[in-house]
Amino acid sequence: MIELLFDTFIILFVVVDPIGLAPMFAALTRDDTPRQRRRLALRGVLIAGGILVTFVIVGDALLRALGIGVPAFQIAGGVLLFLLAVDMLFARHSGLRSTTEREQREAEHRKDISVFPLAIPLIAGPGALTTVLLMVGEQGDNPAVIGATLVVVILVLAIALGSLLLSGRLLRLIGETGANVISRVLGVVLAALAAQYILDGLQAGLPAF
Repeated sequence: MIELLFDTFIILFVVVDPIGLAPMFAALTRDDTPRQRRRLALRGVLIAGGILVTFVIVGDALLRALGIGVPAFQIAGGVLLFLLAVDMLFARHSGLRSTTEREQREAEHRKDISVFPLAIPLIAGPGALTTVLLMVGEQGDNPAVIGATLVVVILVLAIALGSLLLSGRLLRLIGETGANVISRVLGVVLAALAAQYILDGLQAGLPAF
């Protein structure tokens, strides 16, 4: 169980990338007051938390309803996370964990960015949703696994909230280059974890592999 908690935390932390959220949030809220930034950060994290918690609770039932086996989802999820890792390694913001250029322009004209793009896709994006589904997919009927995953989700979201609230100071401290360096390092870790997911899926789906 401790190993599951640790693995889940590492993967979700890397995927959500709280440090990388800081410069994006600072850019989107540059014209807002500190009070408005705090409100947007809190609301965005709460909405993202609601989405992730829902996926943790109904994730196993969702896979079964769609007729998707765990090995298939492990392979598909591993590929998706690997693509996300490539984005992080090249400090590239694609639609996997960020907004497109047109979405960015649209968001800049919105008064409330807490739902889009903060909650979705910056926090609860495809990578994060895939991660929690992978975590509960194998043992979705085990309350301990669900509880452990929920604890990790709450912990990562708390770190993300802290990063958003301190985005101005954090950006001044490490700069955008520093944030990209951290993202690149985390990208290497995520690439290895994604490869492990693919191998696990292949071994489970093809016992002779």
